[in-house]
Amino acid sequence: MKKPKMIIFDYGHTLLSEPGFDFLRGQKALFPYVTKNESGKTPEEISKFAGGLFEKIGAARKVGLELHEKQFQSFLYEYLGIEFSISLPEVEEILWDNTSPGAVMPNAGIMIDYINENNIRSGVISNIGWSGAALTKRINRLLPHNKFEFIIASSEYMFRKPNVLLFELALKKAKLDAGDVWYCGDKIKYDVEGSSAAGIFPVWYEDLTAENPWREDDTGSVPKCEHLHIHDWLDLIEVLERL
Repeated sequence: MKKPKMIIFDYGHTLLSEPGFDFLRGQKALFPYVTKNESGKTPEEISKFAGGLFEKIGAARKVGLELHEKQFQSFLYEYLGIEFSISLPEVEEILWDNTSPGAVMPNAGIMIDYINENNIRSGVISNIGWSGAALTKRINRLLPHNKFEFIIASSEYMFRKPNVLLFELALKKAKLDAGDVWYCGDKIKYDVEGSSAAGIFPVWYEDLTAENPWREDDTGSVPKCEHLHIHDWLDLIEVLERL
């Protein structure tokens, strides 16, 4: 294990979390902007329909393909005959921020400051349906000291982790060999084994304290590859100090 020239991070429950995630609350926040509602749907009915719609596209996501939030919202609201006084990017921002405003994972800010001070480059790869613009805005709002050279949202690139193409894209953007890069994430299959398959050294970040409605049942599971296992971002700093 050698000191990396660059560390790339996952987003959800790695850098940031989404406590109190409530899609219905997000739909309710949009209703003041509704100018047309042909079907007379309530926020509760819209939220339920959207949940069923999301389940229908689950099969595509399981085979590694991503759906962009713009496509999802366009179909959802046009199908239900709903129009807004604001643009779809504004709809997305209000919906996401009210569903959960987001929070910083413990000591993530301290860790970001450390790698910046030690000239370790950084970036982000996230499996996410929200737009790259919305993701970038959220990360910059909650981690304002970051120096991420790129933020790759799977929604903008069609593929999802663990597909090695996303990791290879990041390496091309960084102009670095895989051996010079570490990847940190909370999911064994997508983050740890996915980055390892691309030749990147994986760091399994396992924080069990933060609320995580999408936590996989990895109890007793161990990545089938060489990796560094940490439970706190201060642990990563200690490892980098030793190197």
